[in-house]
Amino acid sequence: MQEIELKFLVPEYKVDSLMRQAKIKSSNTTQLAAHYYDTVDNTLAQAGMALRIRKEGDTWVQTLKSNGDGMASRGEQNDILDDSKVTEALESDSLYPDLSVYEQLGVEQMVLNSSQEEVSDRLNCLYITDVERTTRMIKGSDGVIEMAYDEGTVIHGENSEISQPILEVEFELLEGEVSFLFEVAKTWCKRYNLCLSTVTKAERGGLLLAGKQHAEATKANLKQLDFDKKVSQPEFIRAVIHNCMIQILPNASAIAAGSTDGDHVHQLRVGIRRLRTALKFFDGFSSQLNPEWTPILKQTFGLLGDYRDHELLEVKTQPMLETKGGPYVDWSEERDAIKIKPIDAIRAPDFQITLLELMEYTMSSSKKDKPKQKGSAKQETAKIMESLYKKISKASDQFASLDIEAQHDVRKRLKSLRYISEFVSPMYKNKKTKAFLKYLEPAQEVLGDYNDDIVGQAFYRQKTETDPNAWFAVGYFTAQESHAALVCAESLKVIKDAPKFW
Repeated sequence: MQEIELKFLVPEYKVDSLMRQAKIKSSNTTQLAAHYYDTVDNTLAQAGMALRIRKEGDTWVQTLKSNGDGMASRGEQNDILDDSKVTEALESDSLYPDLSVYEQLGVEQMVLNSSQEEVSDRLNCLYITDVERTTRMIKGSDGVIEMAYDEGTVIHGENSEISQPILEVEFELLEGEVSFLFEVAKTWCKRYNLCLSTVTKAERGGLLLAGKQHAEATKANLKQLDFDKKVSQPEFIRAVIHNCMIQILPNASAIAAGSTDGDHVHQLRVGIRRLRTALKFFDGFSSQLNPEWTPILKQTFGLLGDYRDHELLEVKTQPMLETKGGPYVDWSEERDAIKIKPIDAIRAPDFQITLLELMEYTMSSSKKDKPKQKGSAKQETAKIMESLYKKISKASDQFASLDIEAQHDVRKRLKSLRYISEFVSPMYKNKKTKAFLKYLEPAQEVLGDYNDDIVGQAFYRQKTETDPNAWFAVGYFTAQESHAALVCAESLKVIKDAPKFW
C-alpha cells in the first residue's frame, strides 16, 4: 500500500487555536505506543525502512514503512497481530516482529546478513514513541483526508530518561485526488503557520539514539534522477524539480525546526539555486509552471545568503586573513543584527506555500501539459547547453577586464551549465557527462572563491568605519584582485577544450 501524506511542525503559539479545529465532536483521541525495531548497525534505516509494532486503540499492528518518492508518498504494509500473543510477549519482555510476512521483500535475509547471529538476537527495540493522537476527517467533493494531531515523546529504548518531544500534524489522503490534499494543506498552513517537516517518527528515534537534534545536511542526489532519453519536456521538468525538492525539503525542515547549522543553510541555497536554474532555462517545457514561484524563491535565497555571507566571514575569510598576519576582526555584532534569520525566511507562509505547490506540481500528470515548443527534452536542452557553453567560452578571453557585475554573470552561467549538464545526464552516457563536468568543476571552484573575496572585501571596507583593523583585509583583497581575476580567466579557458557530450 502507498500512503500519501504531508507532515507539518506546529508552532507552540498556534497549538491552542489548531486544537479547537482538531478536537471537534466527530474527532477521535487515542493513545499510540509504538516500539521501533532495527539492528544495532541500523540495517533497516539504511535501506530506507522503519519497522514498528504499535497499539492502535485495542488493536496491535505491525507496520513496515519504506521511503517512497522522498516527499509525500511512502510505502506501507500493515499486519494485525494476535492481541493475546502480544500481551504475553509484553509480560515476558519478549515482544518481537514477525519477519516472515516480509518474505518477498527479503527483510529477514537483510537482517541476517548484518551478522552471523540469529535474527532473534539481531533486532532490538531501539526506541519507543508515546503519542496522544487526535484525528478528524476532512471531507470534500474531491476526496477524504484524515487529519492527525500528534503530541507526545520519543523515548530511548534502554534509558527512559532520554527523550524528545513530538508536536506535529499530518494530513493523509484516504480517498480522491492528490490536488485535494494540497488544497487542504495550504489552507491549514496559511491559517496556523504550519511548516513542512520531512522527519518521520522513526528518524526522530534515530536522532535521539545518536544524540542529535537534526539530521546531517542533505546534498543533491543525482542517482535519483531517472527517466528515458526520449523523455518529453513536461516529464523532464517534473523529474528535475522533484530532484531539487528532495534536496530542498529536508534542509528547509531542519531549519524550520530550529537548526542553525550553516551546512543546512548552504545545501538549501544550493537546492534553491538548482531549482531556479531549472525554472529559468526550462520555462518553456511546461504550460503549468507558476511564474510566482521564482520571485519567492529568489527572495528566500537572498535572505539565506545574508546569513551565509556573515557566517563565511567568521569561519572562512577571517581565519584565512589571520594566517596572512591580519588582525582579529569581530563579526558577531553584524551577524546578530541580521533582522531576518534563516528560520524566519523558511517559516514564512509564502515560502511554505510555494514548497507545497512545487510538490503538487511534481505529483501532477504531464499528459495534458503542453510545452511551448516542439521536440524532445533532449533536443531542447542541447540548444540551451550550447548557448551557455559559447557565452562562457567567449567570456574566458575577457573575464579579467569585465566589471564585477559582468563577472558575476559569467559565474552564474557556469553554475547553470553545470546544473543543466547534471540534470540531463540520464539522457547520455554517464562517462561522457562526467568527463565534461570535470572541466567545469575546477573553474566553478576558482570563481566561487573569487566571488567570496569580492563579497568579503565589501564587508571589510564597510567595517573600517567602526574598526580600523578591517583595513588590512581591504588592502589584502585589493592587492589580490587583479591576479585573482586572471586566474579565473585561465580556469575558464580550459573549458574551451571540454569534451562536449550533447
